[in-house]
Amino acid sequence: MVRQILRFPHPLLKTPTKRVDVIDREIRELVKDMFETMYHAEGVGLAANQIGESLRIMVIDTSPKKEAPPLKLVLINPEVIQTEGSIRYREGCLSFPGLTVEVERFSKVVVKALDLEGEEKEYELEGFPAIVFQHEMDHLDGITFIDRVNGLKKRLALDKYAKLQKQKA
Repeated sequence: MVRQILRFPHPLLKTPTKRVDVIDREIRELVKDMFETMYHAEGVGLAANQIGESLRIMVIDTSPKKEAPPLKLVLINPEVIQTEGSIRYREGCLSFPGLTVEVERFSKVVVKALDLEGEEKEYELEGFPAIVFQHEMDHLDGITFIDRVNGLKKRLALDKYAKLQKQKA
């Protein structure tokens, strides 16, 4: 089922999410909904709190972008183990429709998370998949990509977003 994506400044987007204790039918259904919602919105990543569920779950599918080999992941209770390098990328966000901001991220991350079967997996992500992961991880921690820019750039981005929202209203 396609769910509504929360838009900034919804308070849930600024609230850290809770760990998942049990992977049951409800969690599997939520993950299915997350993929459907992400595909419907033409995104490449989605965090559970973006659809109103304050849980540490993210889905990623980089296949719509041709900049990286296709990668499809469900990450439950993800943790960053190691980081390396630096990369700048112009990011968009499904919770900020129409806005893009250049953000600096680690170019490589090693992460561990549970999969849908409850098994702990480790992933080494580099380039675009690493960027997507970090963007979604920020969501799980109550951070938005706009929080990754400072000063005038942040104010200009927020002003642009406000204008975009007025145009749609």
